[in-house]
Amino acid sequence: MRFGVLGTGWVGKAIATKLVEVGHEVRLGSRHTDSPVVAQWVKENGDRASGGTLADAAAFAEIVFNCSAGLGTMEALEAAGANNLADKIIIDLANPVIASGRIEPPTLDIANIDSLGERIQRRYPASRVVKTLNTINFNVMVNPGLVPGDHVVFVSGDDQEAKDQTAAILGEFGWPADRIVDLGDITTARGVEMYIGLFSRLFLKYRHVNFNITIVQDPDAVPILPLDS
Repeated sequence: MRFGVLGTGWVGKAIATKLVEVGHEVRLGSRHTDSPVVAQWVKENGDRASGGTLADAAAFAEIVFNCSAGLGTMEALEAAGANNLADKIIIDLANPVIASGRIEPPTLDIANIDSLGERIQRRYPASRVVKTLNTINFNVMVNPGLVPGDHVVFVSGDDQEAKDQTAAILGEFGWPADRIVDLGDITTARGVEMYIGLFSRLFLKYRHVNFNITIVQDPDAVPILPLDS
């Protein structure tokens, strides 16, 4: 498939590189026309790698990864172009973190009654937004084997087919199907975005980022809510 990756930071480059490694064509998109970061990434990743602007990457893609910084996401998607995003899956990895420049627990610009994932879906109703991978470090995103055990990744979105396609891509990254947890519609992105507060506390405790969480259930537990609630 053809993928567009919006954002040239650590997350964007990790995702773009992994997609090339597993056999896809990838265009890495930057805000700048002649980005040296993009040029170097293309040089390092062979014939299936290309670069361009955010609009170039979105137009090229069948599926778009949003790896832009959270507070700049809406601006980045605007630059990518609504027409270039229409009828496509947008896999959103961003967290709306207000960066302070210091090592401390972050503050979220969006929380509680909204999420970045929801804002993207509202702004681009012709696209299908899936929130995923934002609860883990970029190294673990593309190499879950860095962390032992049955740790999990979450997906949120309104379109089941889009979530299924996203899960298939996660499978190519190394995530087994039984460790991909579908939380439900796009409003569930609120929970995974707010998780960044706990992630940051765990980082400050352990002083590294190669960790994740798992879910352990009582096998005999009886649901106390109807399944469609």
